[in-house]
Amino acid sequence: MTNPASYPIGTPGSPWGPAEVAAWLSHQSRQRSYETDVLAAVDRLRSRLDVEQYGRVDYAPDSYPLFAIRTRHWREELPCVLVTGGVHGYETSGVHGALRFADRHAADYEGKANLLIVPCVSPWAYERIHRWNAHAIDPNRSFRPDSPAQESAALMRLVEPLRDRVRVHIDLHETTDSDESEFRPALAARDGVVFEPGEIPDGFYLVGDTENPQPAFQQAVIAAVAAVTHIAPADANGEIIGSAVVAPGVINYPLKKLGLCAGITDATYTTTTEVYPDSPRATAEQCNEAQVAAVRAAIDFALAHEGRG
Repeated sequence: MTNPASYPIGTPGSPWGPAEVAAWLSHQSRQRSYETDVLAAVDRLRSRLDVEQYGRVDYAPDSYPLFAIRTRHWREELPCVLVTGGVHGYETSGVHGALRFADRHAADYEGKANLLIVPCVSPWAYERIHRWNAHAIDPNRSFRPDSPAQESAALMRLVEPLRDRVRVHIDLHETTDSDESEFRPALAARDGVVFEPGEIPDGFYLVGDTENPQPAFQQAVIAAVAAVTHIAPADANGEIIGSAVVAPGVINYPLKKLGLCAGITDATYTTTTEVYPDSPRATAEQCNEAQVAAVRAAIDFALAHEGRG
């Protein structure tokens, strides 16, 4: 386990400045291809769905186009569904689950809902299998006015015209062992605070909205995913990642207050999935399928309760 004194960058107790961020950046390297893994998959959807470029992320010398996938026959009277993945680029099944849903199931909702699918919000981080962007900023704490993260600002601009029309928003994430071994220690070092070890839950869970929890919706998603992979139990304190478990596999965060992606609309139904890819009881295939099952269950619940809630 990494501890704050041994983290290789910075001085314990002192927040990072530009020199430390530059040192951190020098250790990051491309490990996979956004073009091969994501853009090629998006291109294969163009014959069936509308694809639009909604922005570009620039970290010289690298530049990444950002793409969204839409229902081809968009109808103003239908409810809107927002699916986002790859806000944290290292959370692989979020990206590939969104793409798989678009490929295999978008047609199921033709004439029932307008779909807006953004499979990879953070391509620089996707390639480097990292949580942060190139400025050592977490996009998923940056969905707020005057966002310091290019990725977050671009997504907010895309969604703004639909903000009050989105019925359901499901944001696809993972919780990994590297959260505890690398990313949380790095966060503590960056912010100049003491790293306090936590516990990685073994299984799938959801993060609902403290201000709008929608428990029946969350449980419908959990029930669908339970047919694909196991649901994370509460720890000895009745918590998951330090938050009280309010129902099997469900915790709540104040989404908007924390600047989280799942809080960027006024949707009635919002949730963040958390798949655990490092479990000995789950495969990469199950992780992708769990994300797809969650998306489908979220949409199906919202459509079944249209006009209610």
